[in-house]
Amino acid sequence: MSAAISLEAGTTSGRRRRKLPPVSVLLAAAFALLVIVLALFGSLLAPHDPAAQSLQTGVVGPGGEHLLGTDHLGRDILSRVMAGARDAIVGPALIAVVTTFFSLLFGIISGYRGGIIEAIVMRVGDLMYSVPAILVSIVVVGVLGGGYYLAVGVIILLSVPADTRVVRAAVLSERHLPYIEACRTLGLSRRRIMAVHILPNVMPTAMAILLLDFVYGLIALSSLSYLGLGAEAGSPEWGRMLADNRTLLADNPNAALVPAVLIMATAAAVTLLGDWAYDRVSEEAITHD
Repeated sequence: MSAAISLEAGTTSGRRRRKLPPVSVLLAAAFALLVIVLALFGSLLAPHDPAAQSLQTGVVGPGGEHLLGTDHLGRDILSRVMAGARDAIVGPALIAVVTTFFSLLFGIISGYRGGIIEAIVMRVGDLMYSVPAILVSIVVVGVLGGGYYLAVGVIILLSVPADTRVVRAAVLSERHLPYIEACRTLGLSRRRIMAVHILPNVMPTAMAILLLDFVYGLIALSSLSYLGLGAEAGSPEWGRMLADNRTLLADNPNAALVPAVLIMATAAAVTLLGDWAYDRVSEEAITHD
């Protein structure tokens, strides 16, 4: 009878793990997939040349050949937001990946080994927490002359110290657990302990950092582009489109509202996916423990 109860419990647990994500998460995943497709193939799928101008056409509302209308230079809005998905997504993705990599590297080393490395990480992290990163980005990028990938680099530099502190805190909670003490007793090298045993257990934290940094990068780069410090003038990048077309709200509001909605919707979708993925990875880690 106990075996039957165990089998039933195992089956119930398996069904729980196989439960479909909520509808909101599925919708967020579908929208994120659409944005990725646009980032990869938007220029090819666009119905018109995103850069083609028609001063004779000028600003027109949605309809006919232009489903979302045109801007003041007669450029098709739908084609531009499709082509601009690449610049809108590549920069935040680069920020997220690079920041997460260095945060894991420095956070695990400083959290496990301590010493001078930990002291430096803590002091630099304290400095970054004491200043508003977005304002520092505006000042630094503005002084250096602006530019999309310059903005990406500045945001990465400002994000790594703070995220490293988060990883370090996760490592500190693992460092004195029995399984780490057992690894030391067995004579495993510190490098192997950090790479093989600690790293997998801080991956939920790393995933949260990755997705939050993507959202932060998307908002920060769009803001810098809106201020004229990110993507160059005339670029179909969503933040730049919002800045260039903000005066067209009376003639064709789609020119400004569509890129603004895409920025917000993408940030919301990634946040939903991040929350769900973090919970799933955390549950799997607890189950394996």
